[in-house]
Amino acid sequence: MPQSSVPNSEPRCVPCRLAAIGALVLVVAGGFAYTAGWLTPARLTASRLINTFETVAGQPHPGYRRNHAKGLCVEGYFDSNGNGATLSRAAVFTPGRTPVTGRFAVPGGNPSAPDTSSPVRSLALQFQLANGEQWRTGMNSTPVFAVHTPAQFYQQLLAAKPDPATGKPDPAKLKAFYASNPETLPFQNWVKAHPPSSSLANAAYYGINAFRFTDGAGTTRAVRWAMVPETPYVPITDAQKAEMNFLQADLDQRLDSGPLRWRLILTVAQPGDPTDDATLQWPDARQHIDAGTLVLDRATSQENGTCRDINFDPTILPAGIAPSDDPLLAARSAAYALSYQRRTREEALHPTIHQTHANGDRS
Repeated sequence: MPQSSVPNSEPRCVPCRLAAIGALVLVVAGGFAYTAGWLTPARLTASRLINTFETVAGQPHPGYRRNHAKGLCVEGYFDSNGNGATLSRAAVFTPGRTPVTGRFAVPGGNPSAPDTSSPVRSLALQFQLANGEQWRTGMNSTPVFAVHTPAQFYQQLLAAKPDPATGKPDPAKLKAFYASNPETLPFQNWVKAHPPSSSLANAAYYGINAFRFTDGAGTTRAVRWAMVPETPYVPITDAQKAEMNFLQADLDQRLDSGPLRWRLILTVAQPGDPTDDATLQWPDARQHIDAGTLVLDRATSQENGTCRDINFDPTILPAGIAPSDDPLLAARSAAYALSYQRRTREEALHPTIHQTHANGDRS
């Protein structure tokens, strides 16, 4: 307990002190209970989110992430050119090379879902900094998110629950959700205007949420980032749309010819730009800084790859980068942690889970 919270003259009677300690314990316990949702059953919690993900997945998939269950591990490095140091004192922006472990994935809780089950792909990265710190980030192939708040995200999940009669979401419920949440329009419009790429290698990946970058002089700015591919974008083909697992095969083939590269582009907000709403883009006229090159040179199965045991919590950040006021960040952190706890416990109880599943039809 900090010294400032200890009275200068403590109660001399033992019962008084015990009563004071008991009251403090009750307050702390009550705080934990409130946070966990025990005292407010209607409150949205990580457990409710993850339980709903499991329901939407249609059946249990033990040992796998509750969202973005289908994926593959990648490895490489980030070559910083030093330009990012104008915005952040984080060691990752010092000129030089930082090892990176990553994971490509598609949304959803089914590890055997078709690659075309969603127009969105994701890229999660863990930068292992030389000073022992880590920077973890989870990015999507769309520059905006579908919803503004965790509550909206939960309602979207409910609308996507499979209809028992068809095993698929009820289109009427999804239509009603989007109609009652106009904040989803920027996402819907962007997806309609931008067909998915033909490869994981020629897609851009966006951090979506805003973060706060602090430079060596103590100046703090709001920043978003994107990984922009050096491989030219090509839209998905009709033949690929008919394939279940074309993304990993395509990536493996490309890596056989050499490493793949993306440029890390940092976008700096101006006063008035929203930092708490991932459904809104910042104007294109904002300052963009090329901070270096992400190089990926190896891909492996997620069942035994280096990304398998990583929780890509986007709030694990090095000094010089901090979360913004975007409410989705705290919700993502809590949900990722619970998903990690469940799947690693399942792996510990049943060590052959991934080995068995790897023999199936997944990528």
